[in-house]
Amino acid sequence: MEHDDVGSLVPASLHLYIMEGHVDREEVRAIRIQTLSAEGLTQREVAQRLGISCSTVCRTLRRFRETGSNRRRHGQGRPRATSAVDDRFLHLTALRDRFQTSVQLANRLRDVRQVVISGLTVRRRLHEYELQSRRPAIGPLLTREHRLARAHFAQEYQQWTPARWGTVLFTDESRFTLHGPDGRQRVWRRRGERFAAATISPRVPYGGGSVMVWAGISLEARTELHFVNGGRITGVRYVEEILQEYVVPFAHFVGPHFMLLHDNARPHTAQVVHQYLHEVGIRLLAIPARSPDLNPIEHVWDELGRRIRHRDQAPTTLRELENVLSEEWENISQEYIANIISSMPNRLGEVRTARGGVTRY
Repeated sequence: MEHDDVGSLVPASLHLYIMEGHVDREEVRAIRIQTLSAEGLTQREVAQRLGISCSTVCRTLRRFRETGSNRRRHGQGRPRATSAVDDRFLHLTALRDRFQTSVQLANRLRDVRQVVISGLTVRRRLHEYELQSRRPAIGPLLTREHRLARAHFAQEYQQWTPARWGTVLFTDESRFTLHGPDGRQRVWRRRGERFAAATISPRVPYGGGSVMVWAGISLEARTELHFVNGGRITGVRYVEEILQEYVVPFAHFVGPHFMLLHDNARPHTAQVVHQYLHEVGIRLLAIPARSPDLNPIEHVWDELGRRIRHRDQAPTTLRELENVLSEEWENISQEYIANIISSMPNRLGEVRTARGGVTRY
């Protein structure tokens, strides 16, 4: 049974009163606590289920035993600054624009309802509706055309089996820098030490230098790691350095059902590239624009970057970085790559569920 749904924990008549604003959120929480406790859960289990403290659960149950009511005792604590209507207004306003700050929501409540509260009170009210402030997930900006193209792609290839995806070579380029934070680094510090020398994560302009690499993966094997040196890659360089040297030999290895998958970067969509692929008889599986979640090699790049960062001795020069990249590329197991490629049916299923929107991949 799912206990996070208020409607599943209270009678239908009381649920209607809640929706109409006759019962405030604190009473709803008290009802949920009593319901879960009556089902045999311990106070600790109830607290974990509802995301509150054990002392809150204990006080709520004791108050109901002593008074027979879920309302706060008369004169207990400071009067609530907002009504049930005010709380519902904050809730709905936050849902309409998830990126508003608590101060902006407080100002909105003041302008519309003439109720003055602090940003801290706004956060407390939203916590009662189980809305927490979190770092947003990052995804590509998708227009309506992008969503339609992604949904159509997912619909067209949904029936492909992992074995069928095994005939596809997933390719992409990626750039690795000598110094680049991954956004997950943490630091131990005391109060007032935010700008202490020992707690600052240093930044180097342009990451101290970078290396551009290209590679391809498939269910059974992978290509070598190719370093793109000497300037940006063009359509002609893409044909001469990558398609001729890596893709065509790999196509012979896979067999007549071989297909090439790459993104919509300009070198990939150049006329000279399409002409060459037609001449050598290589079929292209074109994924929609802004669809990194449909190319499993993106996860391999993430794994390669983690391996570089977790080495005991980080590379200090670009030559060392190239050597380390080549070494760690070979250390990634083929089983890991095969598992990622086998997730393609699930990826397409989530794209369809999201109607072409961003997925967790």
